[in-house]
Amino acid sequence: MIELRPAESDEDLEAWRSVRSAVMPNERTSSVAELRAGADRHTLWLLAYVDGKLAGSGVSTGASTGGAFTQPRVLPAFRRRGVGTQLLLALADQALACGYADAGAQLEAPGSAAFAARFGFTERNRQIEQVYAIRGDEPQAEVPEGITIAPLRGRADLRARLYPELVEPALTDLAVDRPIAITEEEWWSSWIASDEWAFVAVAGEELVGMAGLLDDEDHPERAENLLTAVRRDLRGRGIARALKRHTLRCAADRGLTEVYTWTQTGNEAMQQLNRSLGYVDRNTVVTVRAALPLAG
Repeated sequence: MIELRPAESDEDLEAWRSVRSAVMPNERTSSVAELRAGADRHTLWLLAYVDGKLAGSGVSTGASTGGAFTQPRVLPAFRRRGVGTQLLLALADQALACGYADAGAQLEAPGSAAFAARFGFTERNRQIEQVYAIRGDEPQAEVPEGITIAPLRGRADLRARLYPELVEPALTDLAVDRPIAITEEEWWSSWIASDEWAFVAVAGEELVGMAGLLDDEDHPERAENLLTAVRRDLRGRGIARALKRHTLRCAADRGLTEVYTWTQTGNEAMQQLNRSLGYVDRNTVVTVRAALPLAG
């Protein structure tokens, strides 16, 4: 028997996290505190059980690109038993009840494309995961003349300027199927939960770039790259390369063994920069979208 129930307590959310970590072992999973901070009033976390055993989880919430984000995940041992279907339909019902006209999801597991197509989901774009193995002797960054790289931590003046001057314009340039619309508060709560290892590039008093690392509490030996962004009029001058190289040197100094990042198709320039630094492609996730109510 399949049973769905909301994940409400911290213990429930830890169970929710455990499913996501099992399905996406190479990717950082938000902490319980981060899940709560990033939730909107329409967010529903679900847990799925088969005969009392944890089998899957799902989330329905508002998406930064508009519409809802409805993501079911099923543990491998419980697939092809209807768990994913029940999760998806419940998540879609939640999204529809909240007034959303469409829903997006990500195809994370092999064979999920056919499942998604049954319900009317079509591909919108792809995200490529690239990973860098820390060698332990990472070189110092070659910083362009007139540019200084500084920690963001402790710089309240730069922190206050980061979103409006750099992040917001950079988000409009991301290669997604619809524009990203998030508030500054949402940026700090769900995109950069900590600025401990964030760095900015400055030219005199001008804020011209950012990069950094987001730690993985479940896997302290690795970290995810934060958004790497450079002011539009200064791109192509080596600032992004210097920021990335500085970040990798920081990772090595901290004893990390792996850094990984995600970029969208359409951002081949960043993908090629990563490869030139030594990142290798590891995984591809397909973003899909469907009208509500779902077909099928």
